[in-house]
Amino acid sequence: MVDFGQTLKELRKRSGLTQQQLAERLWITKQMVSYYEQSLRAPSPDVLIKIAAIFHVSTDYLLGVEKGKSLDVSGLDDEDIKAVQQIVERLKQKNKP
Repeated sequence: MVDFGQTLKELRKRSGLTQQQLAERLWITKQMVSYYEQSLRAPSPDVLIKIAAIFHVSTDYLLGVEKGKSLDVSGLDDEDIKAVQQIVERLKQKNKP
């Protein structure tokens, strides 16, 4: 089972955000971010959606329902999306065991 708190902490650190910076973006306290990361509290649905938007992942990913990661390609045209898909496929081939 995926631990929401651990997932949030990893995403936050990977993005180079402090707990305070994330809290400010979410309009909550730093203490609440800490509670989420320690799995002492769960975010409301509204906050969960904001977290997903900040880190460009789905709420299913945050909750451990979806195993893969998603990539926000909004704003890209079809040609750009195809180029991104090709890069992803090349990287998958490169990293195959």
